[in-house]
Amino acid sequence: MIKFPVWKYLVIITGVIVGLLYTIPNFYGEVPAVQISSNSNNTTVDTNILSSVSDTLSQNGLQPTGEIFDGHTLKIKFSDTDAQLKARDIIQNQLGNNYIVALNLVSASPAWFGKISAAPMFLGLDLRGGVHFLLTVDMDTAVKKTLNQYANDIRRDLRSNSIRYGSVNIENRSLSVQFRDPESMQKAFNQITKDSPNIVISQDNVNNAIIAAVSSSELQKIQEAAIKQNILTLHNRVNELGVAEPIIQQQGTNRIVVELPGVQDTARAKNIIGRTASLEIRLVDDEPNDVSAANAGNIPTGYQLLDDVGRSNQTTKILVNKDVELTGDNITDAQPGFEENGSPAVNIRLDSAGAAAFKQLTANNVGKRLAMVLVDQGKSEVVTAPVIRTEIGGGQVQISGSMNIQQANDTALLLRSGSLAAPMVIVEERTVGPSLGKENISKGFHSVMWGFAAIAVFMIMYYMIFGVISVVSLSVNLLLLVAILSMLQATLTLPGIAAIALTLGMAIDSNVLINERIREELRKGHKIHAAIQSGYEHAWATILDSNVTTLIAGLALLAFGTGPIKGFAIVHCLGILTSMFSAVFVSRGIVGLLYANRRVTKLYI
Repeated sequence: MIKFPVWKYLVIITGVIVGLLYTIPNFYGEVPAVQISSNSNNTTVDTNILSSVSDTLSQNGLQPTGEIFDGHTLKIKFSDTDAQLKARDIIQNQLGNNYIVALNLVSASPAWFGKISAAPMFLGLDLRGGVHFLLTVDMDTAVKKTLNQYANDIRRDLRSNSIRYGSVNIENRSLSVQFRDPESMQKAFNQITKDSPNIVISQDNVNNAIIAAVSSSELQKIQEAAIKQNILTLHNRVNELGVAEPIIQQQGTNRIVVELPGVQDTARAKNIIGRTASLEIRLVDDEPNDVSAANAGNIPTGYQLLDDVGRSNQTTKILVNKDVELTGDNITDAQPGFEENGSPAVNIRLDSAGAAAFKQLTANNVGKRLAMVLVDQGKSEVVTAPVIRTEIGGGQVQISGSMNIQQANDTALLLRSGSLAAPMVIVEERTVGPSLGKENISKGFHSVMWGFAAIAVFMIMYYMIFGVISVVSLSVNLLLLVAILSMLQATLTLPGIAAIALTLGMAIDSNVLINERIREELRKGHKIHAAIQSGYEHAWATILDSNVTTLIAGLALLAFGTGPIKGFAIVHCLGILTSMFSAVFVSRGIVGLLYANRRVTKLYI
């Protein structure tokens, strides 16, 4: 019997309809847009922002072609890139630094496709272009950060050796440590010289101080290390964003080029790659006299008055010691989560050294408050300042405050991927136009189209009616493959197009096996219906074996390959799965419609 169950026809029809809905948006193309996102806990993007921006653009003679607002970000469409660039500058001047205003490309498909999450595939830099950033690294801050680390090491060294000291100040790429008497200064000089060989130590006998400076060779190492660490951190962050085949490389002595192909949320990408987001743990001064003096403008020496967002959205001030007890360098993992009352938080795990230091810190300061300071884009903000109730061991730390789920995710991402060795400033930003990409897309499309046409002509000429059935199933295979890639929001590159072309060539093999098996059964003298039934049943084992072995090779490429190889492997593996479905399931259904309820005297195969 070659009758096909009704439920299987429903599966095929549903698959084709869904495939059409998710494939069609790929043919609408893209239009330039300006994307607006919040860059602060105290600002939001809402309909008021849309109204205000629209009025400003109208006053400057710019007319948007449409808007997309998803509740968090606003994308304003324009007819051409000239209007897009002009609008970006106008909007940035209007909204200021509390908002991220970035260039973007958005789908030109009708809005109702967005309601079912039907969006086109992302195209790689070689096809569509992408986002290009040129960043410059602040080397002075890199040196200052290193000096801060040396200052912390010196403080711990002097404390452990019971050497009393005064203030520690950093100025002009050097740090000075004050002492009360020459004896303490000499003792500290000998100790620091022994324990810190990488810095140049000198004595200031007039002021009873030790001056520590970075040597020229060490300075060069700091700068080289800053570039390397920033590139590594950017790689980690871009990987977290899910960008396929990014380009991150050094340019000159203090610049880094970042190219992100197929990026859709350019505002978030711009925000993530440019943020420093390092964590500092410091002690809080809650002495009423010191707090009153600080609020009056007389901040005690060695302290800093920082914003404390706390659990409400009302910013208050908190007096925090400048001495950093622990830094984000000791973080091994950071994941978003929730605290006891259900508010978003970030759960941090420290390494062994950090866990030991945190345990000692909490043991020595029971009853005092400990501030979790997030240093981001040159600004320090206290996200939480709990009271130390008891000694805390195990290396588990949680930071919380006035943050939403997205901010908790971004903060965890930044802390997890590592802090930047030094802040970076975006000095150039542009979307890379697909000038070469148009030619690549055209050639790739034509290669798939002519390959499909050649296969179709051959199959129809050689297998007649069953050739037509094979071509229809091959069309469904292509439709489903593109739909799945669109659902996954995959980034399609030239290797991906090559994988699609290869999939078409391999997918037809299954139909050839089925058709040849049916012809063989007919030559043996079997009746037509029995030959069709036997052909599909006996060909299935061979089809399964050949596709599974090919799938294993594809999975190996996916597991061990990188960049273009991995992109090729993903499309290749998905194509194998869709080809098995279409070659057996779809073609069997079409044959059932044509021959199940008919008396057939001759089979055109």
